Amino acid sequence: MAILEDALLRPRTSIVVIALNAEPTLAGVLSSVKALAEEIVVVDMRSDDRTVEIAQAFGAKVCTHERVPVVELARKHAVMQARGDWVLVLDADEEITLGLGVEIDKAISNDAYDVIELPRANCALSGFALHEAGFPEYHRRLFRRSVVDLDGYRGIIHSFFSFLPGARIGRIRGRFPDVMIYHPSNPTVSGFVDKINRYTTIEAAQHYDELRPLSRLCLAALWRPFKAFGVHYIRRRGFLDGWRGLWMSTLFAFYEWLTLCKIWEMSIHNGAVPTDDAARHKMRSLVAGDRQRASGQTQE
Repeated sequence: MAILEDALLRPRTSIVVIALNAEPTLAGVLSSVKALAEEIVVVDMRSDDRTVEIAQAFGAKVCTHERVPVVELARKHAVMQARGDWVLVLDADEEITLGLGVEIDKAISNDAYDVIELPRANCALSGFALHEAGFPEYHRRLFRRSVVDLDGYRGIIHSFFSFLPGARIGRIRGRFPDVMIYHPSNPTVSGFVDKINRYTTIEAAQHYDELRPLSRLCLAALWRPFKAFGVHYIRRRGFLDGWRGLWMSTLFAFYEWLTLCKIWEMSIHNGAVPTDDAARHKMRSLVAGDRQRASGQTQE
């Protein structure tokens, strides 16, 4: 009887949002899914603003996770808090459009799939570069809880969950601006550069062993930034998006350059991501060594 009661009380759809100081965007996110969700779970990473207050105002179940640099490191914990048969995972700056909400409700009711790919529109630099953004960009954000492989997830940056063999995968076709996840990912150049700085530090640490040899790092420097630019500006035809397409393509190339630069920097700090103090110490040691060598040459 207890099992039956639990099944009857279990929500059909849980919306899971991981948030850190998301006061400017969280209300928009939760408003966009209020009609769709029987349960809203907000995992807060110890925010300093009104994030928790806003989540509670929408009736969300609020859980706490330690503060981590990127949401991927908290995703497994977040999904484990959901009780719904279906789980929709959103970032704290992603909104579901009304048209997509209708399509999601239909897809769940039809019971034809276990994992559903949703279209996302990445808006940036005060607008939208349709081609550079690769719209519609599909993400497997909606899935039955029973088919997700939580044990195999490692929280690698820019990664998502895998699903069990045999899971039926479907797709909701994107249509701008009616059927999509609205994602104002990088509103300003300044904010985008700040994010690039944070993310490339994590990328460098995760790929250090893979790209550490100097020869391999040099080869990567010769093609990875140019490949990133080519994907966004040429293959996706970002050149059709005018200046915004050019700037976005250039910033993604810069992302690759900076990652490689930080891997090189780690190599001269014995594989550690250096702090400012560690870098200053190494510079002082270098200067002291040069002074000693210069002094020895003078005496000779």
